[in-house]
Amino acid sequence: MDNKDVISVLNDLIETSKDGEKGFSECAEDVKEPRLKSFFVQRSQDCASAAAELQQLVRGLGGDPETSSSVSGALHRGWVDLKSLLTGKSEEAILNECERGEDVALKAYRDALQKDLPSNVRVVLEKQMQGVQRNHDQVKSLRDTARAN
Repeated sequence: MDNKDVISVLNDLIETSKDGEKGFSECAEDVKEPRLKSFFVQRSQDCASAAAELQQLVRGLGGDPETSSSVSGALHRGWVDLKSLLTGKSEEAILNECERGEDVALKAYRDALQKDLPSNVRVVLEKQMQGVQRNHDQVKSLRDTARAN
């Protein structure tokens, strides 16, 4: 891949990270339980850090890094807001939507890692994907606990 293609892949992941940052932040606003609120705030900060790291890679490749979330992410958050209104913003409903968002993020990272990327970029993406997988698994576990209660 040439630099332009690598930058494009990275900018897509920046949008995905920004989507996660906003999504987790909105989830933090919607939940009452302090431990869950803290979890969402931390995940939002992790997504912001991931985006910043990717933006640095783009700059290092001579590109202009993406600075905003995606249209699909905004649509997803709109759907989460609508669904939350209809379900009374239950913790389970919020966690279901978070898990769905993390499914999208995992797919984005898997797709990116299928490409022929420079080794320094691949190392960062593999590390970040582990974080996305951890987020997904934690959200799923929290959702299963909420569902059981």
